[in-house]
Amino acid sequence: MNTTSTRLSTTSWLVGLALLVFALAIVSLNVGASRMNLLHLFTQPDDRITQLLFVSRWPRTLALVLAGASLAVAGLLLQMMARNRLVDPSMMGTADAAALGVLFCAIAAPGMALWLKFGVATLCAAGGTLLFLAVLERIPLRSALIVPLVGLVLAGVIHAGSSLLAYQFELAQALRSWNSGDFSAILRGRYELLWVAAGITVLAMLLADRFTVIGMGKDFATNVGVNYRWLIALGVLLVSMVVASVVVIAGALPFIGLIVPNLIRRITGDHLRHAIPLVALGGAVLMLVADLLARVLIHPYEIPSANILAISGCLVFLVILIRGRKQWA
Repeated sequence: MNTTSTRLSTTSWLVGLALLVFALAIVSLNVGASRMNLLHLFTQPDDRITQLLFVSRWPRTLALVLAGASLAVAGLLLQMMARNRLVDPSMMGTADAAALGVLFCAIAAPGMALWLKFGVATLCAAGGTLLFLAVLERIPLRSALIVPLVGLVLAGVIHAGSSLLAYQFELAQALRSWNSGDFSAILRGRYELLWVAAGITVLAMLLADRFTVIGMGKDFATNVGVNYRWLIALGVLLVSMVVASVVVIAGALPFIGLIVPNLIRRITGDHLRHAIPLVALGGAVLMLVADLLARVLIHPYEIPSANILAISGCLVFLVILIRGRKQWA
């Protein structure tokens, strides 16, 4: 009975979030500096409206959905690997390391192809994530709050090093843009790399049971026949590829991987097979809402979506620390 009720509840949330993503996507297509909406395709059809929709607004909306969904799932995977619910790629140095990789590309070869930038950023992101996990292994007694503190320190060190390097090569402004996610420049032909992140999200769904096992610890995973180190390496690679693709396309987007998984866990628990689809849809919802707020608060101008996410994430993090730190450990 309880299992049936849980499945019905999960299905209801799945349908509700999917409908919410669709509704927010329609709103996103109708919001912008230009006074154009979808009805104009039928009432006032012309090439300018069609071009604006399919070259600018549709790619931007699709990029928002893909980025939000994949980052939320990446945060969930990182939480399972770290065995802590208070971690997120933007807090653990992964996003800062990816931005450092893009900086290396700008210094070495400014005209480097997008896919090569993605590869370099992925390697740097993986290095930052592995460094974080390696430091955790050397902390014998760690509380729920020590883990994010370690991540924030590592992220700060990487960010400081990147800033110093950027100043040396007069790329400080470019580095700030890579560290502050913004979708205003997304056009057709400039977002397709995010389909890689979408594919990784699907792969994470297929491997959900195994990632659930590693969240129970190395000894437990080994006892049930799971290759713990191989799966950790795969998880690091998946998270790094997602973060790198988003940073290369739009810049770093904070706290999506912290907010969404913790909210969804209150519905599904810790089982990834049930949680990942809801986490992906929840991430898309959060990203669409943040981008819409960024566009309408000072319309017709806009602020980076990362600013809205940073404010929301800090508030959620403070609530977790003040009201429920024991249950989040």
